[in-house]
Amino acid sequence: MRTESLYDNFLGPKPSEKLRFVCVRGAIFGFLLHLLLCILYQFGFIELSEQSSELFDSYLDSLYTPFSIFLAYEVYELIRTIPESFTNSIGKQFEIITLLVVRDILKRLSDIDASTTSAIDDSITILAVESIAFLVLFCTALLFKRAGGKQGQSNFATSKLDNFILQKKYLAILLFAVYILVAVYSLSSWTLDVLEGEGTTNRTIFFLDFFTILIMADILILLISYQYITDFSHLARNTGFILSTVILRVAIASPGVSGAIMFILAGGLGIAVLWLSTLLNKKESYDFAEAE
Repeated sequence: MRTESLYDNFLGPKPSEKLRFVCVRGAIFGFLLHLLLCILYQFGFIELSEQSSELFDSYLDSLYTPFSIFLAYEVYELIRTIPESFTNSIGKQFEIITLLVVRDILKRLSDIDASTTSAIDDSITILAVESIAFLVLFCTALLFKRAGGKQGQSNFATSKLDNFILQKKYLAILLFAVYILVAVYSLSSWTLDVLEGEGTTNRTIFFLDFFTILIMADILILLISYQYITDFSHLARNTGFILSTVILRVAIASPGVSGAIMFILAGGLGIAVLWLSTLLNKKESYDFAEAE
């Protein structure tokens, strides 16, 4: 029961609602503060190094702060979904990556807006591919959310299901602690870089390390689930989902067009695995009904 209590205290509905309130207020305040700094920089009231000025050389840069806060909250929500179902958890990962790509697109638009040259063909090409990646990831996230909401009764016995959920809650608590540590480390390291004039915007900050840990957690959940169910289709489906998240992790570390293409590949793989598993489950249910 201690695990249940810890989960409710840190990852239950009440702390989630309170954190959401704080994040919304923080996003509004962060947006206004970032916008003020952009205005001060534009009018020459503050001076920054060339690298750090990337954060303030366009008014569109002010959107980076609220999106970063919302992403932090969505990662928290992802951890909360781990005990619910594997499908919901994977879908939440695609939601986070979708927001991450949107943030990258907005930052790229701000760079184009602040550009003093006409040679922006490469930036527009990357922007177009990233926009396609956004559409694929957005579609993938919606399909996973729909599939998670339509999940039927579990094949587990009630006692086994309760034990499995308890194990996943324990894992979620550990992952939440890791999330705090990685977030604090990433934020402090980035802040020091900014103060030293070397700060920049990069999607690898926090997300590369966290998604590496998250993949390990997904694999652990897959192994734990194999204690209770040995059905090949279930194992293959979840393995396919993990493969798509591994591609997401590699895409985070890959700049430019290559990263966007891998985002598209991950989304396409996730949709294909989800569609095939849903189709086969429907066929099995139909065959069972015919047999009866």
